[in-house]
Amino acid sequence: MKTSFVLGALTVAGLAAGAAAAGTLDDVKARGTLNCGVSTGLVGFAAPNASGEWEGFDVGLCRAVAAAVLGDSNAVEFIPTTGKTRFTALASGEVDLLARNTTWTFSRDVDLKFEFTGVNYYDGQGFMVPTELGVSSAKELDGATVCIQTGTTTELNLADFFRSNNMNYEPVPIETNAEAQQQYLAGACDVYTTDASGLAATRATFENPGAHVVLPEIISKEPLGPLVRHGDNNWGDIVRWTLNALITAEELGVTSANMAEMASGTNNPEINRLLGTEGTLGEMLGLDAEWAQRALAVGGNYGELFEANIGASTPIGLARGLNAQWKNGGLLYSPPFR
Repeated sequence: MKTSFVLGALTVAGLAAGAAAAGTLDDVKARGTLNCGVSTGLVGFAAPNASGEWEGFDVGLCRAVAAAVLGDSNAVEFIPTTGKTRFTALASGEVDLLARNTTWTFSRDVDLKFEFTGVNYYDGQGFMVPTELGVSSAKELDGATVCIQTGTTTELNLADFFRSNNMNYEPVPIETNAEAQQQYLAGACDVYTTDASGLAATRATFENPGAHVVLPEIISKEPLGPLVRHGDNNWGDIVRWTLNALITAEELGVTSANMAEMASGTNNPEINRLLGTEGTLGEMLGLDAEWAQRALAVGGNYGELFEANIGASTPIGLARGLNAQWKNGGLLYSPPFR
């Protein structure tokens, strides 16, 4: 999901600078909980289950950071944010980390004074329509009504796509994914557009998913990832390298099942550095040697987290695609642990 700047850039930047003045790591430790900004509910990525407990792919990253820093994956306060409120929540210090299917863009990184700490899902904007419309391409949508979340650059991508293809559309503004689903199913719009992963997650919740189709066109690049405020490099490093630990563990074959055995020592120096049995990487972050072990114990490595929440065997049914490891034809790549 891609949000435009509902606050003036200077306002958000000012909030961010103030909130980053104190060390976030110290604040999180003193509080005893990690405040993690998530979506208002996107099944597979971040949503409360029947017991009210948050779960999902993005939630797993929040829990991994909490485990690395606090030693407790449950020491997280999940704070739902909309497309309009998420940047204000991060800039003001209401949340320590935003893990909310947010696209890394130049202006968010530079002008709003945020720091993206990596990409945990490579995505792109797509379109979903009822199968009964008989539409097989987004280029057949001239004159369609389109449900679109307000305050997002999805609106800009949509306008660009229709203009470049000499087509017209009528926007139906909505605030949240839940509202989009309700409006779309009620027939208030012909089309719902958002990140393709979000479309898959939304479609999976429908009573009859087969009655809806995600069209083949992907009209943008949407590198989604966690972000923190500028001005607190140590905290940014912790979030960045927690994500990298999940990615590297998959590449090196470290799983939730074999991690304890590997933590006793291996003949691979990078695995040893990752798991803290060799070197002082944890100390460099201001954490102990076993920080990455705790992060990996939450939901396993990146691949395990992906498959459990959004993978081919789940109702979301996403293939790895671009999110496969670099050795397997994807874009997933972590700098080395050394």
